[in-house]
Amino acid sequence: MSGTDGISEICADFLVEAREIVEQLGEQMVVLERAPEDRDALNTVFRGFHTIKGGAGFLDVPPMVTLCHAVEDRLDVARNGALPLDGFAFDGAQQAIDLLADMLECVAAGQPLPTVPQGLIDSMHVDGRGPAPAAAAAVSANDLPDNLDELDFDSLLDAFHGKGALPGAAPVSEAPPPAAIAPAPSPAPIARPEPAAGGRRSPAANDAGETTVRVDVRRLDAMVNLVGELVLARNRLKTIRPRLRDEDLDRAVTALDAATSRLQSAVMMARMQPVGRVFSRFPKLARDVARQVRKSVELDVVGAETELDRNLVEALSDPLVHLVRNSIDHGIESPEARRLAGKNEQGNVRLSAQQEGDHVMIEVRDDGAGIDPDKIRDSAIRKGLIDAESAARLSADECLQLIFLPGFSTKQEVSDLSGRGVGMDVVQSKIRELSGTVQIQSEVGRGTRMAIKVPLTLAILPTLLVEIDGDVYALPLVRVVEVLSHTGGNAMWIDGQSVLDLREQPTPVLDLRHWLGLDPRQDGPSTGVVLQAGEQRFVLIVDHVRGREEVVIKALPRTLRGLSGYAGASLIGDGRMALILDVDALHESGVRTRRAVVNG
Repeated sequence: MSGTDGISEICADFLVEAREIVEQLGEQMVVLERAPEDRDALNTVFRGFHTIKGGAGFLDVPPMVTLCHAVEDRLDVARNGALPLDGFAFDGAQQAIDLLADMLECVAAGQPLPTVPQGLIDSMHVDGRGPAPAAAAAVSANDLPDNLDELDFDSLLDAFHGKGALPGAAPVSEAPPPAAIAPAPSPAPIARPEPAAGGRRSPAANDAGETTVRVDVRRLDAMVNLVGELVLARNRLKTIRPRLRDEDLDRAVTALDAATSRLQSAVMMARMQPVGRVFSRFPKLARDVARQVRKSVELDVVGAETELDRNLVEALSDPLVHLVRNSIDHGIESPEARRLAGKNEQGNVRLSAQQEGDHVMIEVRDDGAGIDPDKIRDSAIRKGLIDAESAARLSADECLQLIFLPGFSTKQEVSDLSGRGVGMDVVQSKIRELSGTVQIQSEVGRGTRMAIKVPLTLAILPTLLVEIDGDVYALPLVRVVEVLSHTGGNAMWIDGQSVLDLREQPTPVLDLRHWLGLDPRQDGPSTGVVLQAGEQRFVLIVDHVRGREEVVIKALPRTLRGLSGYAGASLIGDGRMALILDVDALHESGVRTRRAVVNG
């Protein structure tokens, strides 16, 4: 192993660990701010900054060392009981966390690091007369052994945690000169240490860390793709089996089916991560936003251990940030308004997650002012998003759905934070890309609930297969409410829209043949599939229902990319391609009443 490769490997390990620490520090600082006398919380925060400082010192990143050292000094004064942490110290520490996150991204990209503001350094100094003490010692690449294989990387990681001196390093200087850091390969995010390299074991290697291994996510993605191909082959064999009527083949396919299902589940579990990876940043976010808008807000986080496919965990970050910001900025009232309304001056936002079958439900709930449907209706009319006549026919729940229209907002002034409704169409679009749904419920004076429902994984999708003229289409099973027989005589016409009376509930009807531009079916009854699109239900009329099948989602053929109504494609058990239909897009483009509401 060359010296450069060794440094890059160490830098990659440092980035993985430091990013995780920075994510946790925001939450830990909020906990400490609520209970400044909590010694354990104070020591945890101190160790976080100390760990990053040690790694940054070894990799010769002076600005990061200087920043961590300044915060560490202020925390140490509090640990010694000389001066408790105050509001200025907490604000400065949170600013330092944000700056550390930016610095780590610069290190990863091989870019120059931002300078540490002198005001931030001064805010950490107890007497305020000057900068914090000089940065901690750092080790440059020139101090490494000639043969990096001799360096005990596990002891090095222990040193990052303050557990010992840096192995194999020469004595260090107090103020190292700046040195260029080579960009490190983007490491796979993980939450556990890897086993000792090359058979060497550190003193801490006898714990549970021995049972884990760090795996590049690209290898996991490759395994998922291979399992997907195996599922397709399994489905094909299950389709062929009835034609051959061979008992030995039946037993073999049954065994293969069971083994494939277990393998699929095991590979999916390897890609699962707790949503806490996303949730951990929200206590700090809530604290910063609340201070910016001068409100008192407590964030409760529930179900952070709930697991999702890692791709979904990362993709949910931005929509959830938007919803939490909105709840605080435009949902929670000011302390004065809450007091006048007989509420506690401190508002509450609850971020929760729980698994429901093969899906996960994530909620952002606040006890704020709620959303007035009439104000939503009036705002949409003023902005020309809907005409007055169509708006007058909307129920209270339907009015709430207007906040998902592009350009909708009830904010009266422009601020750095999004008001409820600003960009909510983007939130909805992002959730739909994840084959999920977002629903809104609100009660004036009591608060608002935003509920996001997403599948556990996007790699393999349970579907209901339907047929039109021999062509097969797949509907996400989570959107299917029920299947029923249908004859044309069952339908009524209301405002130019075909409607079925479904248990005294008028439900719009969309004929898939008509949507595809095909002639009406002439022979025999059709089948209706009741589908859920957001808060609305509609009946999709098809020729036949083939049954349930798990499919592997593939990209659409080039000729269909960009067309509304299609979410992907897959090969099914008989070897044919099936197009996966986008239920929300079908509803928006095919149900006339919905189109009238949106377009006015």
